[in-house]
Amino acid sequence: MPISLPLRRLWTLDKFAYSLRVFIAFSGALLFSGLMGDVALVIPLFLGIIACALSETDDSWQGRFQALLVTLVCFTSASFIVQWLFPWPWLFVVGLGLSTFTLIMLGAIGQRYATIASGTLILSIYSMINIEQHGGVDEDVAARQLLLLAGAVWYGLISVVWCALFSRQPVKQSMARVYKALGEFLILKSALFEPVRGVDVEARRVALARQNGKVVAALNQAKEMIFRRLEGQRGDQKLNRYLRIYFIAQDIHERASSTHYPYSALSKAFFHHDVLFRCQRLLDQQGRACRQLAKSLLLNRPFDHQQSEEALADLHASIENLRGRGKPEWRPLLYPLSALADNLATLENQLASAHNPGVSDERRDSSLYDRSPSSLLEAWKRVRLNFTLGSPTFRHAVRLSIALMTGYGLMQWIDPEQGFWILLTTLFVCRPNFATTRRFLSQRIMGTVLGLTVGWASISLFPHPLVQSMIAVAAGVSFFANREKHYVIATASITLLVLCSFNQVGDGFNLILPRLFDTLIGSLIAGLAVFFILPDWQGRRLYREAANALNNHRHYLEEIIHQYEEGKQDDLAYRLARRNAHNADAALSTLLTNMLHEPGHYRKQDADNGLRFLVLSNTLLSHLSALGAHRHQLADDEDDATLVPVAKRIGELLGQIAERLNQRQPVEPLADQAAELLAQLEEKSALSADEKGVTLYRPIQSQLRLITEQLAPLGEAANRLEGSEEQTLSTPNSTA
Repeated sequence: MPISLPLRRLWTLDKFAYSLRVFIAFSGALLFSGLMGDVALVIPLFLGIIACALSETDDSWQGRFQALLVTLVCFTSASFIVQWLFPWPWLFVVGLGLSTFTLIMLGAIGQRYATIASGTLILSIYSMINIEQHGGVDEDVAARQLLLLAGAVWYGLISVVWCALFSRQPVKQSMARVYKALGEFLILKSALFEPVRGVDVEARRVALARQNGKVVAALNQAKEMIFRRLEGQRGDQKLNRYLRIYFIAQDIHERASSTHYPYSALSKAFFHHDVLFRCQRLLDQQGRACRQLAKSLLLNRPFDHQQSEEALADLHASIENLRGRGKPEWRPLLYPLSALADNLATLENQLASAHNPGVSDERRDSSLYDRSPSSLLEAWKRVRLNFTLGSPTFRHAVRLSIALMTGYGLMQWIDPEQGFWILLTTLFVCRPNFATTRRFLSQRIMGTVLGLTVGWASISLFPHPLVQSMIAVAAGVSFFANREKHYVIATASITLLVLCSFNQVGDGFNLILPRLFDTLIGSLIAGLAVFFILPDWQGRRLYREAANALNNHRHYLEEIIHQYEEGKQDDLAYRLARRNAHNADAALSTLLTNMLHEPGHYRKQDADNGLRFLVLSNTLLSHLSALGAHRHQLADDEDDATLVPVAKRIGELLGQIAERLNQRQPVEPLADQAAELLAQLEEKSALSADEKGVTLYRPIQSQLRLITEQLAPLGEAANRLEGSEEQTLSTPNSTA
């Protein structure tokens, strides 16, 4: 095997470039300390590098440079404020609480600001550790604080230069993640076609909804990456190519999400025939093709997509075979089967063109929605809107501020060695919700124990300072490579880095027990804080997320109907409505996942009702996607034009359910109104029949009927959510 191939594969890994930048920064800091003949310089330099790397945001090199300047201003302010307040504990604890609250609230502006704010808090505690290590504030404290900032500047410059040299590599990786997630989605979707008795269809739909959330997250991340790099570079051909690939991924997602007919009815009717197996096989192959496309994008290889074409031909032949048998009871079902086959054929064409989309595929509207604030006033409005107890950001800001102040007060009381590690542990473990905090708490403790064990063995077996320094560098790289997906390994790595680094200037063995003690105390504070201080139990927000999902589904339906009235156009308004609908569905899925990890008396009934609502919401979204997939302009004399008022009425009813949910009021039974709409649809469909009097298949009418059939179950599910919310509020000790 040529050596270039493993290197190319290594280059395609998400964390390789990130880890390589960190390795260069750590190695440079180690080399500098060696040249200066003072190994103690390594610790503040390393801490500054870590803080800056944790504050890194994806951007163009110009945006990265601007973000670096803001980060350094925040870091400088934080480090010297810590230095000035350090000798006065009462002033220090007040400043710690106020600064924590302010920085967390600034995160409401956007993800970039949240990342910088989090990094600033981390550097603040690193500044405390840097001062404490030398016994407090002395005449050299300013120089040591400048070393922290020097480490941050050093990594920041590496990051900016790297981004200028390899600006499109992250875009390529993000698009590969999109198609890989789409592939998994298609494979899960194919399982719904399996005509097997006794299958838990609801569980499969829940799994599909959760995977849909991953697809949506990947699409959102890819959009932001492309958008940041397109600013001022609209003429860049490679970026425009990725933009077209992104739009094709959106179209594939819409068609993959669509449902043309209840699969249970098709499975019952064609249980003894191969047509559904053909559908399953085709979707599965298209899913695998998406995963292969992801690899082709990463490795710049040609994408030869031919295998699914045979499966598509087999599916059409199977449908023709059923049509030739002429059974009357099959005839109404053959039309949606054909529509399904046509949808898969279009998806097939999109897959074939995704790797190298032609210039002719460019959209009339290729703009992307900018979610960042356009002015300081808008940024302030975002922060101000979160000054309410209903805001998770506000609750987390209050909770974390009190937790850190409590940790500092405990430090002053028991005066532990290296006590500021308590604050650092609390900061890393205390998360916006209970489920995430519990996961990080257990992983932090396990990782610390593992890291201390490996660290003790390392400094015992390799007493030479140079070897220990190399281990510290390797551990630092491992931390950044694993911090998102393998937090236990990441925590063990950063603990190993601390032991090996501090052993250069003191006795690392004396740090083992204090580090373990501080981790346990910090984790305990974080756990108690998230449980007792403004706990953000997901059941309390369930009805709001459900209402938000229905509202966004309604806006999506309105945009689809507008497209039928004005003509198909993939403009920004339509794409934004579609993306918001999927975002809301994904947010509901994430909330329910978090709820399942909360204490039983807070989630048991809520989770069951929420999962039932999620399945209905996701089914509704799949029918909306099918309706959107068939968009075309309706002529005034076209029969389907008479369906537009019915569609608008459906949207009004969805809005009514959402409004009642938001107001936490019972939803009136919708069975009668749904029956009236179904009667109108049947009446209008009866007007279009062939010469034998058999009603013709009309995709719009069929999808509106399926959507209407969801109204009554959605209303009932909404009432169950509202009822379970009241039970949650009445549960003892459920509020604080």
